[in-house]
Amino acid sequence: MFELSDNIYNAGRGRDQAKFKLWRSVGLLLTYRCSAACEFCYYHCTPQKGGLLPVETAVAAWRSLKTLAGDAAKVHLTGGEPFLYWERLVEILSAGQREHLGPVDLVETNGSWAVSENLVRDRLQVLLNLDVQRLKVSVDPFHQECVDSERVRLLAAVAKELFGSQRVLVRWQEYLDVGRASSLACRAGTHDLRPDECDQAYVETYHAHPFRFTGRAAGRLAGLLASTPAEAFVKMNCLSDFLGAMGVHIDPYGNIFSGTCSGIIVGNVNVAPLEDIWRRFHPDQSALVRTLCERGPYGLLAQAEDLGYARLAKYADKCHLCTHVRQFLLEKGHHESVIGPPDCYENGNDVSSPSGVSFRAQSRNLAAKEEGI
Repeated sequence: MFELSDNIYNAGRGRDQAKFKLWRSVGLLLTYRCSAACEFCYYHCTPQKGGLLPVETAVAAWRSLKTLAGDAAKVHLTGGEPFLYWERLVEILSAGQREHLGPVDLVETNGSWAVSENLVRDRLQVLLNLDVQRLKVSVDPFHQECVDSERVRLLAAVAKELFGSQRVLVRWQEYLDVGRASSLACRAGTHDLRPDECDQAYVETYHAHPFRFTGRAAGRLAGLLASTPAEAFVKMNCLSDFLGAMGVHIDPYGNIFSGTCSGIIVGNVNVAPLEDIWRRFHPDQSALVRTLCERGPYGLLAQAEDLGYARLAKYADKCHLCTHVRQFLLEKGHHESVIGPPDCYENGNDVSSPSGVSFRAQSRNLAAKEEGI
């Protein structure tokens, strides 16, 4: 297990100065492909996205986390929708078990694959046998625009029976408890709502369960909730966000994102082991990260505006400002080693639909095809 002083930034800091925290958790993104295309997705996942995490990459990162954090290490598997690649999910879990890397903290899913009780029981029993400690089921108006709630109810019920209710996280249970629902967001699946009702449901959900405006959330949702001019973020830097993140996410290509800052690459585990990347992390490691740590997203504005970026009248929060500016810089080809991969951004690596079918319709079509699992 590493000590804080093993990091080069921390080595130059005084006893009372903020230090770069040890990474104790890793979220392994199996894929950017998903059976949903949620408006608040941090990673811009869609049915048309790609990427598939190699077993070797996953296990190497898992092993490195154990080296970094010892018994405090926690790994979870997510996506995209990891159950779209069930065999790969099982391969990774099995490899970790063979290497005695410890239990997996949780596996995350939207439940779109839960087409029959037998299938659900079979797969959940496999997860239990492979030392998965918890199952997290995503439930909210965003997911339910694409995913059949009855499948989610089936999955949650069987999971609570097999895992025990304390080991099943339904996020959020209130959106399944239709009989007790009081809000518009709970009373109907958002795919049945008019556009204005859908927007209202989204806003209600944000106020009930606030989220960051990164990834796709920096688009339509941020526009609905934007109320703050860019100047309000002048003194809001991101140093504490980078230093205080005690975990990372690793995408199918090995890219490392600090905490939930999707689309800002701080290293790649295919280039160097995770523990070496942690050891060498410094806010000055790239011009973009240095700017964010010193001046925050507002510091990116000047460069972007010089390139033709037109600032919005209002932003929802500093993450909205950051994501919106980075989207522009990505399209202009700037900071290519840090802003990426394109999958994390609007239209990035999407395969266009020849029929012009919307992502939400594609999501429902993909879920329907899963009947043949």
